[in-house]
Amino acid sequence: MKRKVTLKQIARELDVSISTVSKALRNSVEISEDTGEKVQAFAKLYNYRPNNIALSLKNRKTKTIGIIIPEIVHHFFSKVIRGIELVANKRGYNVIVGLSNESFSKEVINMEMLANGSIDGFILSVSKETLKLQDYHHFIETISQGMPIVMFDRVVNEINCDKVIVDDLKGSKKVVNKLVENGCKTIAIITTKDYVSVGKLRTQGYIEALEAHNIKPKADLILKVDDNLVSDEHLEVLEQEIEFMLTNNPKIDGVFAVNELYAISAMKVAQKLKRKIPEDIQVVGFTDGVLSKHASPSLTTVSQHAQEMGEKAAQLLIDNLEVEEEEETYQTVIIETELIERESTK
Repeated sequence: MKRKVTLKQIARELDVSISTVSKALRNSVEISEDTGEKVQAFAKLYNYRPNNIALSLKNRKTKTIGIIIPEIVHHFFSKVIRGIELVANKRGYNVIVGLSNESFSKEVINMEMLANGSIDGFILSVSKETLKLQDYHHFIETISQGMPIVMFDRVVNEINCDKVIVDDLKGSKKVVNKLVENGCKTIAIITTKDYVSVGKLRTQGYIEALEAHNIKPKADLILKVDDNLVSDEHLEVLEQEIEFMLTNNPKIDGVFAVNELYAISAMKVAQKLKRKIPEDIQVVGFTDGVLSKHASPSLTTVSQHAQEMGEKAAQLLIDNLEVEEEEETYQTVIIETELIERESTK
């Protein structure tokens, strides 16, 4: 049985670009007769058939960008989408938003559906389930068929594509340094399971910053929250876990939460335990959303500049779509974080 091949494999075998292969298979006049015949013969030999992902190649411009996000209500993602739309609309593109709901299967279905002639390329943040399963075949297949992807925030290092991220390591170090400067001696972290890249990096930054201040990290001060708790119906369980940590470690005087929901929950529990904020315990979150500004007390947080992240992702994708490069080159753009100080710290 002949193995299935992709555009990328044909390009590699014949030492030409993916764009050249795509054009040759369409009998484009831009491609020499000799090259065209070689590509056609190779494709025929290996029974090459473009799949759904290939239907929106560069010869079928839709001037539409597909966005796949894990959740729609998150302030961070809404700001990223705003940034994408600003740049896309200025450059004559529309956007379609698909929702993975943190599900691997929904992420795959969304990509297959949107790639079926609807869009020219993807901007996406990887779902937690995909990161947990480490199954990236849908990304690999999409890119190999000539459709570009730009990942933002949650990215996969193993996938060769453009990426837009913040320096999570550096951002979390800013948080710990601030808490130490403010006199905190016992600093806890509320974070995600390690398979979520941003949570893992923020936890690593927390540990490295503590060690830099000659403070030994302690396992009972690191609360790794199960994904199932991050929903309305499970918030009570999340709060119970935070309460258990604070009750069993009464000396905790600083809390770093790797997202806004964890931070707000930590403040709620601390207040329930009659711990004054920021006098008894200081709290810092990550992602400067609506909740951070309007919480009581207002939350000190790390801003990821989500709109700027979206703008940069759109620029990278559209540049990729409009400028055909013979060499495949990818870049990772790092957006600088900013610590926004409010009432939850001294």
